[in-house]
Amino acid sequence: MAEDEKLLDYLKKVTADLRQARRRLRQVEERDREPIAIVAMSCRYPGGVKTPEELWRLVAEGGDAITEFPPDRGWDVDGFFDPDSERSGTFSVREGGFLENPGDFDPGFFSMSPREALATDPQQRLLLETAWEAFERAGIDPASVRGSQAGVFVGASPSGYGAGVSEMPADVEGLMLAGNATSVVSGRVAYTLGLEGPAVTVDTACSSSLVALHWACQALRQEECSLALAGGVAVMFTPSMFVEFSRQGGLAPDGRCKAFGAGADGTGWAEGVGLLLLERLSDARRNGHPVLAVIRGSAINQDGASNGLTAPNGPSQRRVIRQALKNAGLTPADVDAVEAHGTGTSLGDPIEAQALMATYGKERPEGRPLWLGSLKSNLGHSQAAAGVGGVIKMVMAIRNGVLPKTLHADEPSAQVDWSEGDIRLLNESTPWPESEQPRRAGVSSFGISGTNAHAILEQAPEAEAAEDVEAEAADGPVAWVVSGRSAAGLRAQAGRLREFVAERPELGAADVAFSLVGTRSVFEHRGVVTGADRAELLARLGALAGDEIASGVTRGVADVRGRSVFVFPGQGAQWVGMAVGLLESSPVFAEAIAECESALSAYVDWSLTDVLRGVEGAPGFDRVDVVQPVLFAVMVSLAKLWRSVGVEPDAVMGHSQGEIAAACVAGALSLADAAKVVTLRSQAIAAGLAGRGGMVSVGLSAEAAKERIAAWDGAISVAAVNGPGSVVVSGDPGALDEMVARLEGEEVRVRRV
Repeated sequence: MAEDEKLLDYLKKVTADLRQARRRLRQVEERDREPIAIVAMSCRYPGGVKTPEELWRLVAEGGDAITEFPPDRGWDVDGFFDPDSERSGTFSVREGGFLENPGDFDPGFFSMSPREALATDPQQRLLLETAWEAFERAGIDPASVRGSQAGVFVGASPSGYGAGVSEMPADVEGLMLAGNATSVVSGRVAYTLGLEGPAVTVDTACSSSLVALHWACQALRQEECSLALAGGVAVMFTPSMFVEFSRQGGLAPDGRCKAFGAGADGTGWAEGVGLLLLERLSDARRNGHPVLAVIRGSAINQDGASNGLTAPNGPSQRRVIRQALKNAGLTPADVDAVEAHGTGTSLGDPIEAQALMATYGKERPEGRPLWLGSLKSNLGHSQAAAGVGGVIKMVMAIRNGVLPKTLHADEPSAQVDWSEGDIRLLNESTPWPESEQPRRAGVSSFGISGTNAHAILEQAPEAEAAEDVEAEAADGPVAWVVSGRSAAGLRAQAGRLREFVAERPELGAADVAFSLVGTRSVFEHRGVVTGADRAELLARLGALAGDEIASGVTRGVADVRGRSVFVFPGQGAQWVGMAVGLLESSPVFAEAIAECESALSAYVDWSLTDVLRGVEGAPGFDRVDVVQPVLFAVMVSLAKLWRSVGVEPDAVMGHSQGEIAAACVAGALSLADAAKVVTLRSQAIAAGLAGRGGMVSVGLSAEAAKERIAAWDGAISVAAVNGPGSVVVSGDPGALDEMVARLEGEEVRVRRV
């Protein structure tokens, strides 16, 4: 009986362990397949597109963003152009998809100097702008993520910025390395925003941004980061892509991608930048962040040994689609539409169409074909930013319930047998078919490197219904707070806010007020508009944007500086000619020196200003009883100058005569008392050194210095320790001369003080 009870207990324990193991396995599987929420999007694309909403407007209206080559690149278009695509060193097109003013940038906003900004590839600058916008669009103050485990995954290739410049400005040299390194494309964003999760730059050519997206999703599921920026950027500063594809015969003469159309005759190059802010769906819901859509699954693979290094591979495309479906836990019939790679080439489009036929086109539900389109028909092939542009387009399509028209596809390509599967080209804008399941779309991106990527987007699940709380009307005027890093930035922000709110009548005035103070960084230049209703608030925003004086509009500059410390050094900071320029140019400094000279005159027989100006007959800096009072006077006068321009210290500290200066600046000693202390102290030091030569500053630690001077048997001693690698020694003049000669031969830093 006892044995039976033991066996029963054992079986119960094993059963419990198995249940726990199954539960843990299920949790791991759920984590590995948890949908990734897109909580914000930001972008810049051809056609003046600066927001996802503007991109949607472009595609929804069937806009064509292809233009002539811009004049701001310095390209000799007439010299390079030749309709004969076989002619070496030329290109056979005059049009493409280009960003407007990609060099425009406010370096001060991102704490960059103008010369560092000049040395920095505009790809990095554009990513800084769009990264900041992505956080703000999610209702996250970008300053609040500093030190967080947020990651950055960006697709990018070298842009050619700075190529061909024969002479670089002297003050830019040394900054070009980081400014143009592809690895720094992601690192710059992480550094500027203080993000401490993974930062990775991906270069798989045209598929880069979708590969970056896939890796970002994996990192989030593996809890390597809490949030992730994912996307891509491409800016062309040389015409090399046009030249190369002209030789390959792959450019459309009019620069337009006619994806899957009968008139497809090549691709057209474009630029762009797009970023998605991603978060695990459970985290996004818990944190109260908006969920625009979710990434249900994704996959990447390689062509391998295909029929050409740069040629697309149909079997690999089919495999990557199936892998993405498996990762998402879906069947092909669950997906309504595909945003295709669709470059418009006679080689690539048929191969892609056949891969789609073999995967999505078979066994579809009755009356539910797979709808097919391509953003490239609107704005060209934006290279490393192409895939993320397709994601942004399809997220907006899901949210608006419309599948926008693909241009140049009125007549489908005759190179594709469209009867092999139930796939239809979006040659007209089409309402997204209603069904019991969420709207879903695939997005493809295939790189010239052979790396393929496919992602599956899904309509955001409905959030749990919150308790209905009756909104209370604002009691009295509402205040909208706007800020910027500069006066111009403040005006621009006011203008953008006015435009944003005016286009969204559903936004309540009180809700806007709350969001402005709760989800935005606050900068030095600030403006507040008050009003009783939207119309009044919008009118006053217009006044703030126009720098007008109006009732209900207040503006000002806040002191948001950090804490500061004045540090005053010891002897050794002097040099011949110091402070002479300030004596001539700064009345405040000159007045302070005069006050110091008056205070010192009770104890010295020389003139402070004569010593500074090097007047003939004035003592020099080789005398301890001169150099220390002079340094004290210069430090006290500099502090007065700093204070006169608004730099007020929170603390002061110093060493040797710098310690006396710090006490004077802090108010612990009056100027008269401090002058007495510094002069009498220096005179006592000089008297103590009489006949012993003087002092020498040595770049050694105290221990190392003591070992070196031991050879002179007490003739030299350590007089002061300035720091871990600097001491002052004094002693017999002859011994000091020998020591200096020996140390200089060993390349140890020495200086007589």
